[in-house]
Amino acid sequence: MTGGTRPRRLLLLLLLVGVAARAASGVVTDGLLPNGNFEQGPDASQMNGTRVTSPNAMPKWEISGFVEYIGVLPIQTVYTSSGWDSYSFAFKARHSTVWLTIHNPGIEEDPACGPLIDSIAIKNLSPPRREKGNMLRNGDFEEGPFIFPDTAWGALVPPMDEDDVCPLPGWMVMSDTKVVKYVDAAHHAVPRGARGVELVAGREAALLQEVPTTPGRWYGLSFSVGDAGNGCAEPMVVEAYAARATARVSYESRGTGGFKRASLEFAAAANLTRVVFQSYNHHMKPDGTLCGPVLDDVSLVSVRRHAARRLLL
Repeated sequence: MTGGTRPRRLLLLLLLVGVAARAASGVVTDGLLPNGNFEQGPDASQMNGTRVTSPNAMPKWEISGFVEYIGVLPIQTVYTSSGWDSYSFAFKARHSTVWLTIHNPGIEEDPACGPLIDSIAIKNLSPPRREKGNMLRNGDFEEGPFIFPDTAWGALVPPMDEDDVCPLPGWMVMSDTKVVKYVDAAHHAVPRGARGVELVAGREAALLQEVPTTPGRWYGLSFSVGDAGNGCAEPMVVEAYAARATARVSYESRGTGGFKRASLEFAAAANLTRVVFQSYNHHMKPDGTLCGPVLDDVSLVSVRRHAARRLLL
């Protein structure tokens, strides 16, 4: 979903069966889908007020059910103060041609209400690989969902539920309903590189990765904890778990950016170890939107140790 001050055209999904992008094939280019921002709208003859009456009225899309084509209006979201939340999901293509369908399941208490959608983009994600000197995949979070260049609210990464592919390659989000936020250095304070992850759901969501290990062998986990420079000025705590070891890292955020390094050493107890991160508390900015500590630059290496030891820098 894009920002800026330009006039917007949006789709309001009420009791609808689906809105589907017409089949596309060939080389995927990162960015908006054809007419992904709905600026090309229906002809007046294909509308009844704001309701779209023809299945093919929207260029590059097909519509079924009750769909409205509207302009700007007041809206409210949970994770941003701008009125928009950008969500991401990932899939592994099985064919050279795919259909994208957006569907409102109709769970609103008021049947006259429905979600607004705008600015739909696609990005080709590279398969995550373990870099030399790091057993974790995508530990720097440089590979992740598309972030619209003119937006300052990042992209929300949902929990693993029905989908077996995460928009954040190498990682999984575990939660019932909550998310983590993928942020960029252009609009946020990121400890290293161009991307990071903001833990915005407290203990209700965990970011984790499973990595092959050798039982009894020692490993060292290191990572950066900071704030996104977005006004989230509260004492923060990030918890890290691996095997039977736990690290609780405190960070005093002033909401202006900054970070600290922390590390955790553990002995593997199985052939597969989960490395888990979560925010210990919920945090909220003065405008009422959710925020939290930023995690970045995560690495895991094999170390030589004869006794359990935990180190916080």
